Amino acid sequence: MKRVLRKEGAAGPRVLVVVTTVGTEEQALDIAHDLVGRHLAACVNIVPRIRSVFFFKGKVNDDTEWMLFVKTAPGNFEKVREAVRKLNAYELPEILGLDVPHADALFARWVVDSSTARKPARPKPSPKTAKPRKKPV
Repeated sequence: MKRVLRKEGAAGPRVLVVVTTVGTEEQALDIAHDLVGRHLAACVNIVPRIRSVFFFKGKVNDDTEWMLFVKTAPGNFEKVREAVRKLNAYELPEILGLDVPHADALFARWVVDSSTARKPARPKPSPKTAKPRKKPV
């Protein structure tokens, strides 16, 4: 039997998971709140106190870090990368974009819908700043 793939993929729209690490829980929370608050991510999972062993600047390092899994729409990678670079104190932050071609369709739709930038609501002018309307003649 031949399988028919929907345009969005077999299991819903494509999702991007951006992985990064930071040195403190505060940085992890700052990044998570920034990305979700600006609708650049539907969700950020923070995995506390992982142990990372890595080679950097000529020596082997052994540090405790917090790992973030950022679920977002594929088109958001550059904006997520810019935010992570801005908010991460590391000289060379890990920023990996992992394409997720298969995900539960309902979850994937929620990720894409939640991480699509929305236009801010237009504020109503206050009575003091509102322009007076001309009276009909």
